[in-house]
Amino acid sequence: MYRRLNIFTTIFRNKDQIILRDYLALERTKLANERTLLAYSRTSLYMLLGGIAFLQLEDFKSIIWVGYLAIGLSLVLIIVGIYRFFLIKYRLTNYYINNTEPNE
Repeated sequence: MYRRLNIFTTIFRNKDQIILRDYLALERTKLANERTLLAYSRTSLYMLLGGIAFLQLEDFKSIIWVGYLAIGLSLVLIIVGIYRFFLIKYRLTNYYINNTEPNE
C-alpha cells in the first residue's frame, strides 16, 4: 500500500530501436532542458537582486532578514537548476549512446 516517491531516480530503458520521431523528441527534450536551466538562472538572479535591494533599504532594518533569505533562496535555486540540468543531460546522453544501433 505504500508508494515510493521517485523523482528523477528511475532510469527508462527502451528495448525498441530508435526512429526519427524519437530522435526529434529527444532534441525537443534537450532544448526544453536548456530553457528550464535559463528559467532557474533568471529566477535566481531576480531573487538575488531582490535580496540586495532589501539589504539596501534604510527604513526597514527590522526586516533585513528578508534580504538574506532571498539571497539564500537564490543560491538554492541556481544549485537545483544546475543539478537538474546536468542530471537530465546525462540521462539523455546515455539514452543516445545505449540506443543508437544501425537500422537493419
